[in-house]
Order: sequence, then structure tokens, then C-alpha cells
Amino acid sequence: MDSKPKHKEPHGMEKYDLKHGAADLGALSNAQQEKLNHFKIITRGKNEKYFREHPEVECMLADFLSEVLLKQPENIREFAAEHFTNPNLRNIINEKLHKRQNKCTINF
Repeated sequence: MDSKPKHKEPHGMEKYDLKHGAADLGALSNAQQEKLNHFKIITRGKNEKYFREHPEVECMLADFLSEVLLKQPENIREFAAEHFTNPNLRNIINEKLHKRQNKCTINF
């Protein structure tokens, strides 16, 4: 089985559409594959732009994952529900964002 994809995949995407001898295992035509690749690139760009415009998302997820790894709760769903419904979550995230911004600010 040839491990090289027929199509050039977008950076960071898994390999797909492999050939096995003369039999093509891909489910998409070349035109469909190109449209899909373009869609993935556009979507990734939009997602990255959104994350840059909303640093609180990364901060919230990092805070949640940190708490999960520190506390290692038995019931992760209950823990997540409590974490994200915490009435102080907004203040916690704002404080962490403020600390992060102060770290990144360079005074000349």
C-alpha cells in the first residue's frame, strides 16, 4: 500500500485518499477533493482569526484543563458543569487575561 496521498493535503491535516495498487480507495473526485481542501484552509483561517480576536477562549480552556489535571475528578461531566457555571468564572478569566497581557507587554 502506497502511503503517500494522491492530493496535497492542507498543512497539519491527516493523510487521506491512499491508493492500493490500481484500485483507488478515495471517495472523492479530484475536483471534490480540491474543494474540500480549500474549505479546510478557509475554515482553519477563520478559526484562527476568531481565537486571536477572543483570547478568553484559550484562557478558559487552559484553565479548565489545568483544573482537570490537578484535581483529576471521578465524574468529569459533573466537574465540567460546575466549572463552567461557576459564578466567579468571568472574574477568574479576566484576571488571568490581565496577567497574561501584562506578561506580554514590554516596556521600553
